[in-house]
Amino acid sequence: MNYTELKTNIQDICEMTFTDAQLAMFTDQAEQKIFNSVQIPALRSNQTGILTIANNYLTLPLDFLYVYSLAVLDGSGVYTYLINKDVNFIREAYPNPATTGVPAHYALFSEDSIILGPTPDSGYTVELHYGYYPASIVTASTTWLGDNFDSALLNGALIEAIRFMKGEPDTITNYEKLYAQSIGLLKNLADGKLREDTYRSGQYRQAVS
Repeated sequence: MNYTELKTNIQDICEMTFTDAQLAMFTDQAEQKIFNSVQIPALRSNQTGILTIANNYLTLPLDFLYVYSLAVLDGSGVYTYLINKDVNFIREAYPNPATTGVPAHYALFSEDSIILGPTPDSGYTVELHYGYYPASIVTASTTWLGDNFDSALLNGALIEAIRFMKGEPDTITNYEKLYAQSIGLLKNLADGKLREDTYRSGQYRQAVS
């Protein structure tokens, strides 16, 4: 479902004409709710960079939300994944920033930077896998969510539209149930099937009596 189809469906189901700004608001709110409920593939991004010698801070990407992993690569391209701690741990374990070495730990220092411990002794390459808000279907026209699981997006937007219309409580409850069903199926896909394989997890089997 692309954005044009989504807007048409919202208005047809609600039997109401909305402005473009209102439709965008419904959609943005639905996307934000979904993105913070399920870890879909479209939420993942990665970026490589170079550490600065004697600087124990790493600037985060502008679209950063949270960390999946942070790794340091040596000259041979061997990955060493850093262990996530808090700032207090970094300060206690590495009290002297002038003491350098291969970083082994990291902590979120602020909204735009990570602190490393120990301070890098070389310009290592780092690879950050992180979560971010992908482009909205409002601006991108079509997205992973619209292409692969439009029921969650539509039902989420309908809840916002019905609330905007000050719909009856039972109508809102009905759409919330439909949305919950859609999110349940999406979680089964994104947080379940996409995080396992049959070799390690085995195939799903229905219990029989």
